Amino acid sequence: MQKLGGCAGECWGGFVGCLVRRKQVDASVARAEGFQLAKRLSVFDLIAIGVGATIGAGVYILVGTVAKEQTGPAITISFLIAGIAAGLSALCYAELACRCPSAGSAYHYSYLCVGEGVAWLIGWSLILEYTLGGAAVARGISPNMAVFFGGPDKLPAFLTRPTILGIVVDPCAAVLVFIITGLLCTGIKESSLAQGIITTINVIALLFIIVVGGYVGFKTQWVGYKVPGGYFPYGANGVLAGSATVFFSYVGFDAVTSTAEEVKNPQRDLPIGIGVSLFTCCVLYMLVSAVVIGLVPCSQLDPDTPIASAFASYGMNGAVYVITIGSVTALCAALIGGILPQPRILMAMARDGLLPSFFADINKRTHVPVKSTIATGIFIASLAFSMNVDQLAGMVSVGTLLAFTAVAISVLILRYIPPETTLLQSPSPESEFNNDNKDLTQKDKGDEARRRKMAAWSISIVCAGVIVFASAASAKAIPIVPRVTLCGLGSAALLSGLAVLTSIDQDDARLTFGETGGFLCPFVPFLPVACILVNTYLLINLGIGTWIRVSVWLVIGVLVYVLYGRKHSLLVDAVYMPIMDENEHEIDYIS
Repeated sequence: MQKLGGCAGECWGGFVGCLVRRKQVDASVARAEGFQLAKRLSVFDLIAIGVGATIGAGVYILVGTVAKEQTGPAITISFLIAGIAAGLSALCYAELACRCPSAGSAYHYSYLCVGEGVAWLIGWSLILEYTLGGAAVARGISPNMAVFFGGPDKLPAFLTRPTILGIVVDPCAAVLVFIITGLLCTGIKESSLAQGIITTINVIALLFIIVVGGYVGFKTQWVGYKVPGGYFPYGANGVLAGSATVFFSYVGFDAVTSTAEEVKNPQRDLPIGIGVSLFTCCVLYMLVSAVVIGLVPCSQLDPDTPIASAFASYGMNGAVYVITIGSVTALCAALIGGILPQPRILMAMARDGLLPSFFADINKRTHVPVKSTIATGIFIASLAFSMNVDQLAGMVSVGTLLAFTAVAISVLILRYIPPETTLLQSPSPESEFNNDNKDLTQKDKGDEARRRKMAAWSISIVCAGVIVFASAASAKAIPIVPRVTLCGLGSAALLSGLAVLTSIDQDDARLTFGETGGFLCPFVPFLPVACILVNTYLLINLGIGTWIRVSVWLVIGVLVYVLYGRKHSLLVDAVYMPIMDENEHEIDYIS
């Protein structure tokens, strides 16, 4: 019995060790094996990818729905609050993208800072996000084109949705996915050029709405704002609820970080690309919503076609065609932005051995992961052709919010408890001896160990407090007394952990982790903690139905990891040693 218990404990310990093992930041091993993507992207390419992936057709619909049911004319404030909340995650992404400019985005950062288990969870969730998101966008294109043909009943045969064996199929969506897939296989520069052209058309359509709508609004004295309830008919709660709804219209800027390995100057261009794309989207959202709400009172807006109906109410039926062109190009740009990152996520996971090496192959001529791109296109096209994914749309948000949360936690780990071990079999040939590490060997190592332990516990307490607080704040069905008690306990844990992080020093090793000289996230630890709080609250409020469906996908992911990824990981036989010892060994070798 003791032997059996010992074996079980050893197996369990080995499995936990698999979940927490971390790869090293240096990507020279991958590059030496031939996994090389072409560095062809400039900052303008990144902005085109970011804006195109972020501005979908949602802005053409959300304005009416949110304004009518939640915010009233104050929807512009909701877009601003949501943009600021998304900006918290963008700042965290910007630092990690500069320090670790490799394909994989949030999966890659989590693997470096948190561990293999969390990294697998993030990567598996992102696969679900991009697959369902791409299929949903593809199925939305043909209905939007109906206005060009006189209505849904007059669509040509190739745009209709026939019923086969009781299933409403969409051949147009599948064909469009295959076309986009073929475009992405030609090369990253060609893909970004096409994305830039499509996004420019969409932005022109939005500027048309702003300029022409603003002209009409000034002529009519902005009648939409002259409503009985004033600017805040639903109060502050309505504005905050509207912010939570429109927050997801900012999802997409993370597509920029998935191309980090293909950027010419990642330390400079990635933060600019992320920041400018998010800022551009926020400004366009606010101006479009301000203009449309000012033309027509919220109660009279058509929730399905708010912008078109607002212009039609002034007899400007020709504007409908411009608006439709904008919505169609927005969907096409969002489709490119949705398919582009997934092959790079698959490639990164395959590089690390967690998926078959098939997905890691790079085409020698185009320098893109063609096999992963084709596999992604086939999967998305199949879903777009055969399934109505509208009911699964909430599942898309889970991957995004989990990634945002993991990135914020990774920033805290990087600043306070960066990895203090390195792989023995693959030291960087370019490593230089760090004087700070030499000095550290002469100090009281016990103080440093206590500082790291205190920081680790504080980060854990902050995360636990966020979960308790957000869960209690969202659980409206429980009595008020236990709800308030749990909120108090959660907020106490959150604030106490935050206070400790604020009072202790950040680790000096953060300055030499990965690439140096890039962007640094400001206001640490406050900004990452705020990011964790916002994203956790949104995750909890996605609904029980969404979480049940996501759980099925996550269970499948656990099985794949246990049966394949855990055994084939490149870190299976990895041997770690303290970074200081490695540096001392290198110095002895040089001398």
